[in-house]
Amino acid sequence: MSAKVFNPDTLPALAGYNHGVELSGSRILFIAGQTGLSADGTVPAAFAEQFGVALANVRAVLEAAGGTAEDIGRLTIYVTDMTEYLAARRKLKDAYRKHFGRHYPAMSAVEVKGLLFPEMKVEIEATAVLGAKRPS
Repeated sequence: MSAKVFNPDTLPALAGYNHGVELSGSRILFIAGQTGLSADGTVPAAFAEQFGVALANVRAVLEAAGGTAEDIGRLTIYVTDMTEYLAARRKLKDAYRKHFGRHYPAMSAVEVKGLLFPEMKVEIEATAVLGAKRPS
């Protein structure tokens, strides 16, 4: 299994993601949008805490399928307030590294009008190729 990153010189420099990631592996895992909803049914009020719980939920699904962070090829982050997302970047970076280390897949952040429940501020979905390995 292998991973190949594509960051053409003709595109802007990157911070915390790659423009394209090609993974080869034996299975594709599509992870449904995960929110800040904890197993006990609570949702933290703060954006950064919801982001951390959503990442933990993505990771839980990934690990249940036998995957690791390096298997993720794409993350899509839906937020209800892009200003709040940008203001929390430092805390979001810390939460991201806690759950996924320094693995940076292709990512998009999209502002949406709302999520399933009004108290939710972020939802994260992912696509992984299980068994993929990053080049050394």
